[in-house]
Amino acid sequence: MFRFKCTCCDEWHEGMPGYSAEAPLYFYSIPAEQRDRRCALDANTCIVDDQFYFARGCLEIPVHGHSEPFIWGVWVSLSQSSFATFKSSLGLAARAHLGSFFGWLSAELPLYPRTENLKTRLHLRDGLRPYIELEPTDHPLAIGQRNGMSVARVAEIYAYYEHGQGRA
Repeated sequence: MFRFKCTCCDEWHEGMPGYSAEAPLYFYSIPAEQRDRRCALDANTCIVDDQFYFARGCLEIPVHGHSEPFIWGVWVSLSQSSFATFKSSLGLAARAHLGSFFGWLSAELPLYPRTENLKTRLHLRDGLRPYIELEPTDHPLAIGQRNGMSVARVAEIYAYYEHGQGRA
């Protein structure tokens, strides 16, 4: 069982935390009173102004010494044709063979330098949300995805969301 000591409350917690955005970052740039008219948002997809297309997936970060990754639930923008393929695959049991798609990250993740518009590949998986792979750059998030992160980093992110600015 994954355990870590919170950097804020100094208590031990069990289970790998993970955090997810309800909508792509771009969705929040639309004035709240216009979203019902301009946006179509569901659990897996978002379309804004019938011209911007987003898909939800999992940006997984390995945690040193543990088999279970830390998961950021994020959104990526896709081209119209990639989005059409993605959307048509949602009901399929086997869809991994449909390929991967280029996209731009539509998320700002706390405790990292600017993450919006990092280059990504969205990989379809059978029976799971798509896997989001970052372009292998020197951005700390991309480095973390390649090399993993420490349990202490997981505790820092947890403290941010549960005790800090990320609290609702």
